[in-house]
Amino acid sequence: MRLRPPRHQLDRRSIAWWRTQIASVTVPIVLGASALGMLSAWWYILAAALLLGGVLIGVAMPLWWYRIHRWEVTDTAVYTRSGYFWQEWRVAPMSRIQTVDTVRGPLQQLFRLATVTVTTASAKGAVRIAGLDAELAGRLAEELTETTQATPGDAT
Repeated sequence: MRLRPPRHQLDRRSIAWWRTQIASVTVPIVLGASALGMLSAWWYILAAALLLGGVLIGVAMPLWWYRIHRWEVTDTAVYTRSGYFWQEWRVAPMSRIQTVDTVRGPLQQLFRLATVTVTTASAKGAVRIAGLDAELAGRLAEELTETTQATPGDAT
């Protein structure tokens, strides 16, 4: 069997969610550097450079991340691909799944998104699918729970 990318992309609203996260870090730093501009003009130059870098990252990176991050659930496993520079492909067999959780932080709630976390008996840790439509995430968690219960094995 040949390794192929998982079939599903994240919800398109993930792009706006990521951009908001980038802005929530960039804007306070730029404002702080601008406020220090009263002490020295170099702070204004630094603030402008940080603003430019934040805008470039905020425009380009979420589009790239959207193209890379993928997920898929089959009868036998959960597949994910994530990463930025180093891409990680994860496969979690149904027989190894211990818990399935959904999380919706404040920004995710604003964009009606959620993260599904599949905890396995793996030293590598949980498999996360962040940026799913909130309703889809709920259905997926329910489906995974039912499939895991019907799969033989003790998940250890």
